Amino acid sequence: MPKPVILDCDPGHDDVFAIWLAAGDPEIDLRAITTVGGNGLLSHTTYNARVVTGLAGITGVPIAPGAAGPLVRVLTPAESIHGANALGGPELPEPAVDEDPRTAVELIRDVLDAAGEPVTIVATGPLTNIALFVRAHPERLPLVREVVWMGGSTGRGNITPYAEFNAWTDPEAVAVVLGSGLPFTMIGLNVTHQVLVTPGVVARIGAAGTRTAAFGVELLTFFNSTYERDQGMPAGPLHDPVAMALVARPELLTTVETRIDVELHGTETAGATSVDLLGKLGREPNARVATGVDVEGFWQLLEAAVRTLS
Repeated sequence: MPKPVILDCDPGHDDVFAIWLAAGDPEIDLRAITTVGGNGLLSHTTYNARVVTGLAGITGVPIAPGAAGPLVRVLTPAESIHGANALGGPELPEPAVDEDPRTAVELIRDVLDAAGEPVTIVATGPLTNIALFVRAHPERLPLVREVVWMGGSTGRGNITPYAEFNAWTDPEAVAVVLGSGLPFTMIGLNVTHQVLVTPGVVARIGAAGTRTAAFGVELLTFFNSTYERDQGMPAGPLHDPVAMALVARPELLTTVETRIDVELHGTETAGATSVDLLGKLGREPNARVATGVDVEGFWQLLEAAVRTLS
C-alpha cells in the first residue's frame, strides 16, 4: 500500500523535484503540502508550490502556508542559489492550484486526524512548521509515523563552514523536533552531495518529453549555474528529493541509529548538527542518520516519477 505523506517544503528548485517524486511514485500517497519561509519568502514558496503542482497536473493535494520565518531568528532567504523568487530560471506560469484556507499546522492536524493510519512527514526546509505543530498538538504526535528531514550534515556545512542551510535557518526548531520524541531521520549534506545534477542527468530528465520535464530542465540549468557561482560546483546536489526517496524506496539509502544535537549558541557553529557517529558522548540515540545512497537507483526513481506527470 502507498505510504501516506505530508510534504513540508520551501520551494526552491530541489523541493520541486521532491514534490514531483511524491506525486509521481506509486509508493507515496501525497496527502498535503505545507510551505515555510526558507529558500524564499513564504509568499514565494507558497506560490511556487502552487505553480509546480498545477503545471505537473497534480490535483487534490491541499497546499497551506505556514511560518513566514524561524521561531526566534530572522529569515535570510537563499537568493544566491534559488534567485529572488526562490525559483529562478524559467518564467513561472500562473498557478492553477488554489491555496488552502487553513494554516500549515491546521492542515497537518486535519490530515493526521483523517488518515486512519500513521502519516510520514517529509520536511525539506527549515523545521519551523513541524516545531509549531509539536508545540500546538503534542497529543497528536502518536499519529506521526516519523519525520524525515533533509537538513544538517555529519560533516561540513553549506551556508557556514559548519551549518547546513535548513538547520542554520532555524536551529531552535530542530531542537524542538528532536526533543519531541518523534521518530526522526536526517538526510544531510554528507549524502545529498553524492546526488549531483550532471549533464547526463539533465538529459535524462529532458528525455521524458513532457511539459513538466521541460520545466524541470530549465530549473536544473539555473540551479547548476548558481551552484557553480556560489559553491564552486558545476553540477549541483539535488538535496530534497533524496528525503522522499527514503520513504519511497528505503533500500536506496543506508542509515545508522545515532545521536543528533544541534548547536544553538556558537559564534561560528550556530546551526551545526552534532552527529555522534562513534558514540563518544554516551547519549542515547535519538535519530536515524543517512550515510549513503544508491545514486543510480535514485536517478532511476526520480526519472520514472517525472515521466508519470503531465
